[in-house]
Amino acid sequence: MGLVAKVDEASLPPPALRRGNRYWRINSTETAGYVLVVSDQAPMCHITGGGNVDLQPVVEAVLTSADFASRWEAVRQTERRDMATTTFRNRTDPSLSAVVSRAKRPGERLDRVQVLVTATYETQN
Repeated sequence: MGLVAKVDEASLPPPALRRGNRYWRINSTETAGYVLVVSDQAPMCHITGGGNVDLQPVVEAVLTSADFASRWEAVRQTERRDMATTTFRNRTDPSLSAVVSRAKRPGERLDRVQVLVTATYETQN
């Protein structure tokens, strides 16, 4: 894992969250990995993952596990083309939510971001 000065556009958070960002590259293999973006001005983190390894089966296994379900409640599910997006709310602190987008099925394209997670915390301000 290493701090980097910038990342590709595909790894950036939504435009409203692009302030005070810091970027880390996390290699899982030599040709696959993740980018973590955090902000020192907004309560959020943004993670993208991709490479030459199909991440969909692992992501789906995590999202459907009993351990994940004990911590996160699915509140909305949408599909668009070959991607599925689910919004989750934290069961302990409902101010924390996460939006997870991933390929709908295993074996989809590997030449793009395969998993994207944006977690935000709603503050009272």
